[in-house]
Amino acid sequence: MTTPPTPTARPAPVPAGSGGEIAAELRDLHIGFGAGGRAVPVVRGVSLTLRRGRVLALLGESGCGKSLTSLALIGLLPPGAAATAGGVVLGGEDTACFSARRWREVRGRRVAMVFQDPMAALNPGFSVGRQVAEPFRRRLGDDRRTARAKAVALMTEVGIADAASRFDAHPHEFSGGMRQRAVIAMALALGPEVLLADEPTTALDVTVQAQILRLLARRQREAELATLLVSHDLGVVARVAQEVAVMYAGRIVEQGPLDPVYTRPAHPYTLGLLRAVPDPGTAAGRLRPIPGQPPDPRRLPGGCAFHPRCPFATAACLTDDPPLLPLDGGDAAAGRAVACHNSTAVLAEAPEAR
Repeated sequence: MTTPPTPTARPAPVPAGSGGEIAAELRDLHIGFGAGGRAVPVVRGVSLTLRRGRVLALLGESGCGKSLTSLALIGLLPPGAAATAGGVVLGGEDTACFSARRWREVRGRRVAMVFQDPMAALNPGFSVGRQVAEPFRRRLGDDRRTARAKAVALMTEVGIADAASRFDAHPHEFSGGMRQRAVIAMALALGPEVLLADEPTTALDVTVQAQILRLLARRQREAELATLLVSHDLGVVARVAQEVAVMYAGRIVEQGPLDPVYTRPAHPYTLGLLRAVPDPGTAAGRLRPIPGQPPDPRRLPGGCAFHPRCPFATAACLTDDPPLLPLDGGDAAAGRAVACHNSTAVLAEAPEAR
């Protein structure tokens, strides 16, 4: 049997939809590439709620729409992409009416982002310290000396050793882990209410990865940040998240508190992800991969997008795309939702995921 990652060293689970002030919402968000009726749908009807003091993890294979969803929350969709329906609400404000100037005011203070590639997020032509100090200078109007002192203190807080002497070092002089710490410092500089972390531990060794996760978890608790963690790493999610949303082909197919979703998944895609986790205890360490490939968003299959890869697929799956609905089943299902015609059959087999 495959053993899914065990939740460790993280805040206690909280039932989905409870506790914490709402800091941001996605409401039936649709994102497409292209114009008009020829737009290619890449995010399809995603609704999420981010609450203060909680971590919501967005899981799924590469290309399923996770990063685009997070970029919509900070108003940084790439060229060619646009919200075609639904929207984003930050602190009770609908961002659809935000001007470029309003977005500049909001970024950093209300919502900030830790990008996936710290080397790409940092300007190679300026020192790391200057980039960490820039929000204090430009947004708070601090003089150079004050901004430097604040930046050094923040760099020290995120674990950059001897920050005062490394203030003038450039990004190429930092290791990958130190660059990621600098990017986190930049994101936290103005005390945002919402933190978006897009694969924040990608390409880091396991020791540095653990340090970065502890840092993010500590700051999230201390500042009661509403955090969206974008990841395809189930182990990382198990360490820091309290709630998960599983995304496939641009849609949320399962959502709920971490522990019940990990131990008794109700969607075959979630079950497949958990079964694909390597388990050294199994014979010959054999993996159970999900067959096939994620669909091309330009040619989505009819019905449920997962049905060509699904061992539970029935005739209804080929023609009817199931909506995301609350899952029945007592305490274990509290706060959970799934988009599947055959969730009962999946739940019956789900204990094997453990």
